[in-house]
Amino acid sequence: MTPGVPDRVAIVLMSALGDVTFGLPLATAIRRARPDVHLTWIVQRGPDELLAGHPAVNELVHFDRKGGIAAYVDIRRRLATRPFDVVLDLQTALKAGLVTALTRAPIKWGIDRTRARDANTWFTTHQLPPAPRRHMVDQFLEFAAVLGVNPEPLTYGLRPGDAARVYASGTVPGADPYVALVLASSAAHKNWFPDRWAEVAEHLVREHRLRVVLVGGTSEAERSAASAITARVGASAINALGSGVGNALGLLERAALVIAPDTGPLHMAVALGRPVIGLYGSTNPKWV
Repeated sequence: MTPGVPDRVAIVLMSALGDVTFGLPLATAIRRARPDVHLTWIVQRGPDELLAGHPAVNELVHFDRKGGIAAYVDIRRRLATRPFDVVLDLQTALKAGLVTALTRAPIKWGIDRTRARDANTWFTTHQLPPAPRRHMVDQFLEFAAVLGVNPEPLTYGLRPGDAARVYASGTVPGADPYVALVLASSAAHKNWFPDRWAEVAEHLVREHRLRVVLVGGTSEAERSAASAITARVGASAINALGSGVGNALGLLERAALVIAPDTGPLHMAVALGRPVIGLYGSTNPKWV
């Protein structure tokens, strides 16, 4: 294959929030190299809120991961009317391989055999050169290299929408700084302890006169941590759990500091250029 960005490119990177965030520098690099490219991103609901209105992405095609066989029938029908010149399968999971197989493209790039899993290489025509496991942003940018695209300067282009900024202003009125606490990951072994969250929140409120805003979902772990924090600092903690991905972006954008375990909003905060403290216990930070 001759390097270069063709007319129509598709990215297959369907989940999760952190992974989709990690894929943004590739999309912005492709757009910078070929401003008139038509870039389609195949994605699931939830992470798609990071891509809505993104300047590098022309079109989203949604995959319903809970739809079973019907989801593959549906996406096959929608992809049948969308021919691509190149498909970039950034994931290694079986579902991404199956969706890649359903795309209409003569060239389908994927991860090399040494790093792929779930027989993902069966569904691609070309694979990246073998390489050691590295940070996911760097791994995704290997696809830029095969297209002859310069990934520098590395930019995410991630910004909240207008509605998210209005939500953030209404949830945390005024201009005083606050710290966003992202209380849990979807993987329980990555989570911190409620009493320690409460201790940190109390320190921020009592010693630094900062408010804390609780960001994330409504899982039992998040609710437990929120209860412990509220018991310590009362109204100085603003509970914004369950606000959704888009609104969380608005809250993170305004935060003076973000503290989080290895989970999507941590990486979103990095992409927004916010100061971040990452609580890493079980995950290798060289990878994420």
